[in-house]
Amino acid sequence: MTWQDRLPAVRGKILRQEALAPFTWFRVGGPADILFLPADEADLAAFLGELDPSVPVTVLGVGSNTLVRDGGIDGVVIRLAGRAFSRIEVLGDSRIFAGAAALDAHLARDAARAGIAGLEFYRGVPGSIGGALVMNAGCYGAETQDVLVEAQALTRQGQPVRPSRLEMDYSYRKSARAAQGDLIFTGAIFQGTPGLPAEIEARMNEITARRETSQPIREKTGGSTFKNPEGQSAWTLVDAAGWRGKLFGGAMFSPLHANFLINTGEATAADLEGLGEAVRADVLSQSGVQLEWEIKRIGRPG
Repeated sequence: MTWQDRLPAVRGKILRQEALAPFTWFRVGGPADILFLPADEADLAAFLGELDPSVPVTVLGVGSNTLVRDGGIDGVVIRLAGRAFSRIEVLGDSRIFAGAAALDAHLARDAARAGIAGLEFYRGVPGSIGGALVMNAGCYGAETQDVLVEAQALTRQGQPVRPSRLEMDYSYRKSARAAQGDLIFTGAIFQGTPGLPAEIEARMNEITARRETSQPIREKTGGSTFKNPEGQSAWTLVDAAGWRGKLFGGAMFSPLHANFLINTGEATAADLEGLGEAVRADVLSQSGVQLEWEIKRIGRPG
């Protein structure tokens, strides 16, 4: 009998050898040994508390900045979805709660309707709140650490914890606390400032217009591929290395924005990662700069 035959009883869904490509924006990736869709936080906590501690656990949100390799993922993949994890609630005093599965853009929208300013930048961040917490997501001069009050999470053993903004230990596109890999984020409380809904909405519309003219938002992409090196822009380095719009299998860096890796239709995860590594090698050779992946790459090679 294997660990897969001894899974805890749940109220949500357990799927075996489930393809993960449909759950990622790149639309690539192999299967999960086990995909668990918990019914709510209590279901998730009970499952974690009873799961064999030796079984690897991976959390997958909406897959906006994740590349799942072609061989799939060992252990249990947990995907938070549905109303239980996407709830957004205005708390008063310009504070607002958002579940980990809530889209960043929906948080911005609901904050605007409630007259909460300061969260407009989330309109331009692809993905969900869980991912934003993990990678200190942001754009246009603002990021998660600027507005977070506290995160809400479960430990690998299913125990609730609430790390504060300071305890998340944020830096550029990274949380040192999240990087320890022992937390599964379920939501967060954010702090804004009072504002007029119409003015907030106007600022969000500016962000949307800027994105639509400068980023390939309707392609199979994962957002920014590489982190910006200090004092430089990743896209200029990719462009200078000659990779803008150049095919690599079914993968390509967008002609519209050279830091956006896209699946042109038939790419494999190996195509996408291989192109990224080829670009990193050329940039290092030509510019002496080591680009660092912002896209999270997980799983087994095909």
